Amino acid sequence: MKKVILILFILLSWKSLAQKTENIIIITTDGFRWQEVFKGMDPAIANDKKFNQGDSTYIYKKYSSADFKESRKKLMPFLWSEIASKGQIYGNRDLGNKVNVSNPYWFSYPGYSEIMTGNVDVAINSNGYKANPNVNILEFLNQQPKLKGKIAAFGAWDAFDRILNEERSGFPVISAFDNVGGNKPTATQKLLNDMRNNSYKPFHEDECLDVFTHYEALDELKTKKPKVLYISYGETDEWAHHGHYRSYLDAANQVDKWIKEIWDFVQNDPQYKNKTTLLITVDHGRGDKTKAQWTDHGADVVGASEIWFAAMGPEIAAKGEMKTDTQLYQKQFAQTIAKIMGYNFTTTHPVANEIPELLKK
Repeated sequence: MKKVILILFILLSWKSLAQKTENIIIITTDGFRWQEVFKGMDPAIANDKKFNQGDSTYIYKKYSSADFKESRKKLMPFLWSEIASKGQIYGNRDLGNKVNVSNPYWFSYPGYSEIMTGNVDVAINSNGYKANPNVNILEFLNQQPKLKGKIAAFGAWDAFDRILNEERSGFPVISAFDNVGGNKPTATQKLLNDMRNNSYKPFHEDECLDVFTHYEALDELKTKKPKVLYISYGETDEWAHHGHYRSYLDAANQVDKWIKEIWDFVQNDPQYKNKTTLLITVDHGRGDKTKAQWTDHGADVVGASEIWFAAMGPEIAAKGEMKTDTQLYQKQFAQTIAKIMGYNFTTTHPVANEIPELLKK
């Protein structure tokens, strides 16, 4: 009898030790290239008058270094300090560490769908596609008793209502110029709504500036304490399409600062401290075959299927920049998110396996 009790105790203790993550925050920054993540500022683009916005001096002063490791740290200091020391970063193809999208289109809706559903649905072939028929990981987690009603998503782009199928999924998706707070916004939410609605709109009504998405999500994190939070920033892609390399780099640098702000809050809050995993990735890559192609992506753009990701949290061993030859795929993120939270994502459509390297202690 004592032996049976001891075995049960060991099994329960192992389960407790094995599953420490109680919360997860998923962050995407649209179309930000692995090249800048791992190599920093690209001098060829920064020197090109078509792309530097007439301000190469600013770009060089803020982001340049003779050492690419220093340049990338100037660009994303939190990624290359905190996450590099306590988590894992994947996708440096110069070291043979490859991450790709699996869908054949290499643009946003199919990419976000692949991230969230763990499935490649070739019918999803435009950014204007209808509400996603595939079940997403956030929807699945919202069906779990311990997580029900504790899921939220914030995206700068208005397509997220369709990508995450808000009507069916049953959790709030605040995208673009959606108001926060419903009919009874708090004073903070009302201010956020007013500032966003009366803001400069360089991307028209399709997408708001990232600053509004960030502070709406941060307010949600601080006041409603979701256990699963998704935040999608969009300006890295928008400024790249405009050919504005300075603004593209500044947008990425700002996202890095915001990730630090989120993590600083997480590590000083009792619900989240040492019980939260952070996963950061992108929906697609960008061109690199010719320097003129860095602004674009799509199936006809070489390199646009190449992506990266980073993670940090209780389930993630501190391995830093991954230098092993490997091939991973975007469709593996959904099941990885499920496993990190202690679940197995199953639904009516196929779901790709998790990333074992990330979860291997």
